[in-house]
Amino acid sequence: MFLSVSPSPHNLAQVDVSRVMRAVALATIPGIIAMVFFFGIGSLVQIALCIGVALISEAAILKIRKRPISHVLKDNSALLTGLLLGISIPPLAPWWISVIGVGFAIIVAKQLYGGLGFNLFNPAMVGYVLLLISFPVTMTNWQVPSELAQYPLSIGDVFSAIFTGVTTSGLTVNELRQTVDGVTMATPLDTLRTDLSLGLTTYESFTKPIFNGFVSVGWVWVNLAFLFGGLWLVAQRIIRWHIPVAILATLTVCATLGYLVDPDTHASAFFHLLSGATMFGAFFIATDPVTAATSNKGKIIFGIIIGMLLYIIRQYGGYPDALAFAVLLANMTVPVIDMYTKPSSYGHQRQGGK
Repeated sequence: MFLSVSPSPHNLAQVDVSRVMRAVALATIPGIIAMVFFFGIGSLVQIALCIGVALISEAAILKIRKRPISHVLKDNSALLTGLLLGISIPPLAPWWISVIGVGFAIIVAKQLYGGLGFNLFNPAMVGYVLLLISFPVTMTNWQVPSELAQYPLSIGDVFSAIFTGVTTSGLTVNELRQTVDGVTMATPLDTLRTDLSLGLTTYESFTKPIFNGFVSVGWVWVNLAFLFGGLWLVAQRIIRWHIPVAILATLTVCATLGYLVDPDTHASAFFHLLSGATMFGAFFIATDPVTAATSNKGKIIFGIIIGMLLYIIRQYGGYPDALAFAVLLANMTVPVIDMYTKPSSYGHQRQGGK
């Protein structure tokens, strides 16, 4: 008698891969709603564009590889990759940004490794890092939250800005980043990093409108919405708690220690937890069942590595968010983590008798 074991991704929910992928996609809905509320429908356009390109790219490469197209597309992994990358792209980024990022994620980071279950790195984050390194200005130019924006945008303005670079009234995407007082605004993480490099203290930086005296306008609610969706995934046993908890706990400890040592140059744990892609990354990116560690102990170690890298790059690196870099670097450690944390088979001992 032979035991048949399917390839990764493995899941706890006793359901097929397509249902798991669909559940993860559904769990992003609260976060997407929050993004649309604060940053406009450009996020929906980017998500739709990314999903379309992901499905087309997957079908094209499958045809070249002479693999069954409809069967593979039904696992919803390409749809989820497009969705996650679409969420990560600034709402008014030009259309070709989505095409390049998703095409690279599907064709190179996923299919050229052999398809779902064989890729070493999270495809969505590979595509995102490619875009961030190649087009850093475009990928860090998020729009001003709607309540601070100087120019309200219609649906036609959004489509025109994405596909032509200017609105119907001739305003450029950079001009749309101006607040009601005419100041061009970056994201909270980028604003703080820039202010600290100019010699300002965190307290002085937090007096700016984007922070609203607490964390940040819009981003705090986006993170809470993704937290809600992530907790639903844990409750449904689609993902386990180990990785998200390890990431958030490690980030909290690192940020708290930094803040206690020097509050003038280090932000609080609340700021790090509720800014950027923290919750989105902890629950929806790092928990990818293919590229994450396998055992519960391994998942905790994996999450701790991501949390530490996330804080170090945010605090001392050149990129303000750092989530994608932290996840990809941690992906590289997974084979070693699994080697030393996988449980021994029944009746056997670890090498060396341990």
